[in-house]
Amino acid sequence: MNYSELTRRYFDSAGVAGVLSGDCVGRGAAGTRRMGTWVQFDIQLEPGIEPQRRIVAARFLAFACPHTIAVAAWVCERAVGTFCAVALPEPAQALCRRFEAPAEKLGRVLVIEDAWAAAAAAAAAVATARVTIS
Repeated sequence: MNYSELTRRYFDSAGVAGVLSGDCVGRGAAGTRRMGTWVQFDIQLEPGIEPQRRIVAARFLAFACPHTIAVAAWVCERAVGTFCAVALPEPAQALCRRFEAPAEKLGRVLVIEDAWAAAAAAAAAVATARVTIS
């Protein structure tokens, strides 16, 4: 398969691959290895009591094709500094176009969307629980 320059760049470098731990970190995953695509995101929010907080770090792990790994890396990179939201920075179809992924890869990008939504919800819940306890 031919990959776009953007896909190759993010797949080859994937500097945001890994896990986070500590305060205000939420984790979410979607997909299965058995089905060929599994993605996990860790999102760390800034400390504070505000209901809406900015993302200070994001990491991912994936068992997936190069397109999926590249998109997950891009999502993590783009998310830092933004307010935590369950929506991806761009809709799944737009991400497929950006990375020149064939139509059959849309399902894999939707796995990314599900994993991101789960991680964002978990991060918000952890942050809210931390404020309630403090």
